[in-house]
Amino acid sequence: MKHFLFFCLSMILIFTSAPISSFAYSYGDPNEEAVAEAYKEMVAKAQEKKFDEVKAIYETVQKEIDMHMGPEPSAIILEAIENKDVDTIVSAMQKVLVLNVARRLENVEKNFDNYDTSKRLLAKAFATYKALSPIVQQKDAELDEQLKQQFDIALQSLGNPGLFGVGKKESNINQFKESKKVILQALQDQFELENIETGHFTEEDLERLAAAKKKEWTDLSDVKNWIPIIAIVMVIVAVVVYAVRKRK
Repeated sequence: MKHFLFFCLSMILIFTSAPISSFAYSYGDPNEEAVAEAYKEMVAKAQEKKFDEVKAIYETVQKEIDMHMGPEPSAIILEAIENKDVDTIVSAMQKVLVLNVARRLENVEKNFDNYDTSKRLLAKAFATYKALSPIVQQKDAELDEQLKQQFDIALQSLGNPGLFGVGKKESNINQFKESKKVILQALQDQFELENIETGHFTEEDLERLAAAKKKEWTDLSDVKNWIPIIAIVMVIVAVVVYAVRKRK
């Protein structure tokens, strides 16, 4: 009986701590970053010389880019599309992605005490970096690995509220700030940006972005997010049933 109870308690701890490991390190999958997805599609169409399609794709994210990065990026990108200048389209969009990483990480810091929001924003920052990763890797494979590790460290720094307090892990904002600094400095150097200031965003902006196109891994309307909870309930039920039968 003791061995069985120990096994059940172990299973509960495994499932409740899952968000710290496999679930947490999914970076909020299947979250995607719209700007990063647009970049990948634009590069593919630009290489095929389908500039009308490149423009159409860019226009799907132009409003967001203009809102948070000002009108300058769009002016450069749209002119490059008009001139059918593939190199400028690609390099300008890569700089936009760097600014987007900076924006997301800045907002993680601003919302650091809100685990769900900060984790989602970090997921979007990492999704953006994944689009840049092949370029960084081509120039410096070691740096690419270091940056991915820094994203992992940043994720760990968020801590975890656990489930009903079980599996709770304290957050560490200083650790996050250090990872943020390393990531942004490296990207600024690699993509030759003079600065990576992304402006100031209101809480209303953050709430609007959080609501737009989101499908969080924490959304309980998604069946897969019930798996850890169902598993815990099943283990508890099994313990109760076993205990009742044992008494009989």
